[in-house]
Amino acid sequence: MKIYTKTGDTGTTALFGGTRVAKHHIRIESYGTVDELNSHIGLIRDQKIDTHTTEILTHIQNKLFTVGAILATPPDKEILKNGKERLNISKISEQEITLLETEMDLINEVLPPMTHFVLPGGHTTVSYCHIARCVCRRAERITTLLNEEQTIDPCVLKYLNRLSDYLFVLARKLSYDLKVDEVKWMPEKL
Repeated sequence: MKIYTKTGDTGTTALFGGTRVAKHHIRIESYGTVDELNSHIGLIRDQKIDTHTTEILTHIQNKLFTVGAILATPPDKEILKNGKERLNISKISEQEITLLETEMDLINEVLPPMTHFVLPGGHTTVSYCHIARCVCRRAERITTLLNEEQTIDPCVLKYLNRLSDYLFVLARKLSYDLKVDEVKWMPEKL
């Protein structure tokens, strides 16, 4: 497979199904940001963390490729002329959302209660997790904007929302595992 095709040299790219759009198109921004998120999650996975979390993050990375494929397919190209779906892959399901919720619930059982907002940081691994959380929120914002133009599978929107929550809880878990103090945000009084 050749990496360079030269077809994007004029600032356009092809969506799944062949439609060409500008490289700054909101659809490209949405799945490009999901790809960026996937890379950040890979960075977390490459840290010295527990095996279970590594497995969950690998699972999430696979699901983010699914999200990217869904976002790269315009609604008018989802169904082929023969009536079959263009994307012959499992979609994002409620089970995937439930998995994230279950993981958060399990993590929260061992964490001290959260009484304040916490400042991101304390350890490089924790900071990587907070960066991934922020990129996930951006992916969610861009995808909801795309959803205003062309309907996106509601499970994709829910998944991105829940994933950013999971990444926040994971950052707290990593702080706990690494014995890093969470720095509480204390607003300055006037």
